[in-house]
Amino acid sequence: MTSAAVPLLAGLTAKARAAAHARSSACPCGATTLADRPDGLVVRHADTVAKAHAPGTEPAELAGRLSVAARHPDILLPPLGRAPATLHGRLVTFWPYGAPVDPDDPDAAPWEAAATLLARLHRTPAPPGLPCMRGPAKAARAVTRLREAGPHPAAAPVLRAWATLPPWARAEAPMPHAGTLCHGDLHLGQLVRRPVDGPWLLIDVDDLGTGVPAWDLARPAAWYACGLLPPEEWTRFLAAYREAGGPAVPAEGDPWPALDVAARALTAQTAARAVAKAAAAGRPLDEVEQSVVDACDRMATVPPQLAQEHAK
Repeated sequence: MTSAAVPLLAGLTAKARAAAHARSSACPCGATTLADRPDGLVVRHADTVAKAHAPGTEPAELAGRLSVAARHPDILLPPLGRAPATLHGRLVTFWPYGAPVDPDDPDAAPWEAAATLLARLHRTPAPPGLPCMRGPAKAARAVTRLREAGPHPAAAPVLRAWATLPPWARAEAPMPHAGTLCHGDLHLGQLVRRPVDGPWLLIDVDDLGTGVPAWDLARPAAWYACGLLPPEEWTRFLAAYREAGGPAVPAEGDPWPALDVAARALTAQTAARAVAKAAAAGRPLDEVEQSVVDACDRMATVPPQLAQEHAK
């Protein structure tokens, strides 16, 4: 954490403590920092979590996303209030604490729950005025950071793969048929249980909005294509999504024409972040990072499949 962020952490901790004691007199010792990234600082105190959102977050857009979470507590963890606070120029929201997925127990990963929640989210009508899902914009920023990171031998295949994508996947044009309510940044870290033995819920509404639903399936699809997700886990995820009536892929047959573009974009985004970090640290890529760069190298030689509705 930079010295400039220390006052933000102290203030956020104080706000989390105040919000927690407004709901309960119980007070476990101290506070815990759950995340410390440029796009979000997250602090837990007792049963309350406070999040400072990324600088420049639009208040109206965040309020709209919070409203969606509040209206659908069986899909998304509902916030504690719908109006963000302000702290050191950052918008702050409050949430009940939920137990996350255990990263040390991959066999217990809730792939079926994640897929079912996504399908239910995708079938939920999006309210008027909700902003676009931010997935493609985040991918484009990762590629921009790669270009700004300086020369690295692994950058070229990533940029070649990125260049094969249609403009909407590079955030250079509107997403086609983008009226579906989407999470925008789905991975297993975006699920919690509340209570700890209760049902899984989705968290993190920062990227929530309307868009192409295939984007929400793209990260596990990309991991599967890169050999990072076992085929049986991908099959469980896809089968559960279809069983729950998810609209991102056809109910039967080959799902890949619907997923290929988004999966390629997420692969390029992951590789761009990895290469940029390696370049900044002056280190070689590790095995996982190299696998996504190798996937980009392969992608650059084969045009992406385009689903019928995406090709219009």
